[in-house]
Amino acid sequence: MYKDYGGLFMIKKCDNKVKKKVTKAVIPAAGLGTRVLPATKALPKEMLTIVDKPSLQYIVEELVASGITDILIITGRNKNSIEDHFDFSYELENTLKNDNKIELLDKISHISTMANIYYVRQNMPLGLGHAILKAKSFIGDEAFVIALGDDIIYNPEKPVTKQMIEKYELYGKSIIGCQEVSIEDVSKYGIAKLEKKLDETTFEMLDFLEKPSVEDAPSRMACLGRYLLSGKIFKYLEETKPGKNGEIQLTDGILAMMKDGEDVLAYNFTGQRYDIGSKVGLLKANIEFGLRNEETKDNIKEYLKNLDIDKIY
Repeated sequence: MYKDYGGLFMIKKCDNKVKKKVTKAVIPAAGLGTRVLPATKALPKEMLTIVDKPSLQYIVEELVASGITDILIITGRNKNSIEDHFDFSYELENTLKNDNKIELLDKISHISTMANIYYVRQNMPLGLGHAILKAKSFIGDEAFVIALGDDIIYNPEKPVTKQMIEKYELYGKSIIGCQEVSIEDVSKYGIAKLEKKLDETTFEMLDFLEKPSVEDAPSRMACLGRYLLSGKIFKYLEETKPGKNGEIQLTDGILAMMKDGEDVLAYNFTGQRYDIGSKVGLLKANIEFGLRNEETKDNIKEYLKNLDIDKIY
């Protein structure tokens, strides 16, 4: 459907009040993709191909496999190909059907029916927080998932969004998806300051620092591309004053919510993350997903085995 517009840890579970099931997600996809120019001059970075699918489809599939039924994609100018991809393509599907290309038809026919997908434009590039505010009327006061369009996270056994929903159902609190990074890389990410350990992978979060120095980093737990937030976040984003370049940052809204007494947890998720907003990350994703793909894996293995990197110049 389309429309424009454990162990010895103290486990503090949520109260007995029934929590509404998390079924909504927001994917911010309005960025310019400057890190992979010139490829993104006319093509949205979210539509860059990983083997045989645009990167955004991997994220939508993760959400759907986690029980999400309604997805709002925040777009911008020159992003019409996103809507086209997730729409029904009568001409293509009818041609494949008439040509008896059933295998190809099966690959594309489900794309337009995976979930209820909606769109809204962020008409000015005023930060991630500003983009999320565009989802206020769609979300209401429900808890919801934010999946950043730059991050593909691979876990065939349990998608990262499903992991986070299960933690939300256990504790009833907003959650930020994190992974430990090397000490040398802490200055590249927002780093969580952790307090009480609730279980092997979940911590209460006191604060987080944006791209701290190695000396100032409170941990090695980096916030990486997945959030499950209370609908209360919109109030704090509306009250957040624009910062550098007039942008409203999601992190500022989350910190304001925490200072007002709303608990936020850091969850150390299980999965392989690919930053497809970078050239190296995009290449890594293509190689590794190519090695998982039944059609391509044998040829890629053979190619890599015989590759003489000293002869490439």
